[in-house]
Amino acid sequence: MAITAPIETRPLGGQRILIPRGGPWGDQVASALRAQGASTVIAPMTNYVVTENSEELQAALNQLAAGAFDVVTFSSATTVDVVAAYRAIIPSATKVAAVGETTAAALAAAGYRADLVPVEENTVQAMLEQWAEATGGVIPLKVLTIRSEQSIPILTDGLRRIGHDVQSVVAYRTVGIEVDPEIVEDVKDGEFDILLVTSGTVAEQIAYQFGPIPDITLTAAMGPRTARDARTHGVRIDVIAEEQDIDALVDLLIEYALASA
Repeated sequence: MAITAPIETRPLGGQRILIPRGGPWGDQVASALRAQGASTVIAPMTNYVVTENSEELQAALNQLAAGAFDVVTFSSATTVDVVAAYRAIIPSATKVAAVGETTAAALAAAGYRADLVPVEENTVQAMLEQWAEATGGVIPLKVLTIRSEQSIPILTDGLRRIGHDVQSVVAYRTVGIEVDPEIVEDVKDGEFDILLVTSGTVAEQIAYQFGPIPDITLTAAMGPRTARDARTHGVRIDVIAEEQDIDALVDLLIEYALASA
């Protein structure tokens, strides 16, 4: 008797998806997508390196551990990774603000907490709008903002305009990683059904290393801001997750797959 292979009924069955970010985040996304039937390839396109300000960062983290700040802010999951690598201590009396659920999840994974996360949007602007309510309207507060070298200090400048005493420190800078040539060729040949676009810096590398993405490949951006940044770099975006978190991204791809079936 011939054995018939089981029919794939999961929504992302048969879909080959490229994940351009590695580490725990990339593994988590790959696991979530595979659970829905997808075939995933992780090909990190960016990494971070410590800048020349490492001594300044260490000094700021020492102050943080000593209780010198009322609030410390994290603008990305990478910022959390860097701070965790320094084994930073955040006192219980210091509030922790995270821009977005992805950043908050990274804090939890690293053993930290997030006291303030924007409710409506995963943006710095949303953080500023909810700041007063979350902090009891106290001014001034002593705030430490930790950011990347390439980022525009929107949160730092906004908090200073409100009247807070803000110390800003650069934790890292983002650099591109060369993708395996076979993966590059697969992308150019349309061998991937879906390409995830996870940040503006990733979009920059996509444009540089892959060039125009074939029309048969769906490009999915994590959040409106990433979509805007991607288009600035000339990367076509087909669908956009409403929020910058894994569940929203997976739900978006499932919804698209079911609608296209």
